[in-house]
Amino acid sequence: MATLVGLVLLWPSGGPTTTLAAPGAVLFDATVSATRPADCVEGSGAGGCDAITILMDGGPLPGRQLTLLVSVEPGTPRFLVGDEVVVEWSGADPVDPAAYRIVDFQRGASLVWLAALFAVAVLVLGRWRGLAALAALGLSFLVLMAFVLPAILSGSNPLAVAVVGSCVIMFAVLYLTHGPSARTSTAVLGTLLSLGLIGALGAAFSAAAALTGLDDQTGNLIATLGTGVDARGLLLAGVIIGALGVLDDVTVTQTSAVWELRQADPTIGGRALFTAAMRIGRDHVASAVNTLVLAYAGATLPLLLLFEISGRGFGTVLTSQDVATEIVRTLVGSIGLVASVPITTALAAAVAVQEPTPRR
Repeated sequence: MATLVGLVLLWPSGGPTTTLAAPGAVLFDATVSATRPADCVEGSGAGGCDAITILMDGGPLPGRQLTLLVSVEPGTPRFLVGDEVVVEWSGADPVDPAAYRIVDFQRGASLVWLAALFAVAVLVLGRWRGLAALAALGLSFLVLMAFVLPAILSGSNPLAVAVVGSCVIMFAVLYLTHGPSARTSTAVLGTLLSLGLIGALGAAFSAAAALTGLDDQTGNLIATLGTGVDARGLLLAGVIIGALGVLDDVTVTQTSAVWELRQADPTIGGRALFTAAMRIGRDHVASAVNTLVLAYAGATLPLLLLFEISGRGFGTVLTSQDVATEIVRTLVGSIGLVASVPITTALAAAVAVQEPTPRR
């Protein structure tokens, strides 16, 4: 009921009024048909550019070829004949190459094949349970795209939106995947309590460490919207949503372990059940924490490389805004993950021993 009330209160009233796209700009697909070295300034002999000839699949002149100059720099991609690209037309003279620019590669087909391979793997192993998991995954994306992102862009508090959105995802994913039962409800409660702990610790330590949340992406967002955004709340929202997936894994595993141990020994008491399940939980949480840390490290690898060559002291690097943000994000999530094991195990043991003795 609290989640439903939160959805009603925080539901976005409309989409964002600002967009990064230039007025009148049109994106369309094209294929690189030729490429050669060229001068950035015609006749200068200095080179520095590639002349990329594209065959337009859409846009204002479909089926026509056009040659664009692309500056060759260390940070720019290289285009080869046959590459499928996305081109932006500014809306100006359609025969003027200056009105066009290559903005990206086409990746739709490869991503569809990868998603299909993932779905097949889940269905082969999980069967009907795997189908439910895929449906739950789709609902998670729906909640993020239809509620979380629009609500934050409409000006709602990012932390409140993340809490409500995470609860919706948690209920949908766990009950749809594992079915309504005392076991699932125990996992839900353990996840909810752990998320609350993560939110409280994140708020406390982001304030104590004076983290502003104003990284480059958030700065660009604020500049684009032209209005104030709770940058620290956005940081905390990312912490909660990022930890939710790992928490689901841990809490479901712990409740399953408790119920299986109870099934194996119907005479076992609550204390012994908790102790046995905690032995499983210690092994699980050790690997899960490492997974969480490496996931954050992998996501920020370019940032870590920049600091490695910055020539600054190790302590200075660790306490800088960008690195300290990731440290707080990782450690707060890991503390919540560790705490979720005894919390969920204790709840599961208390509930499992109250159920009727299962038949052997």
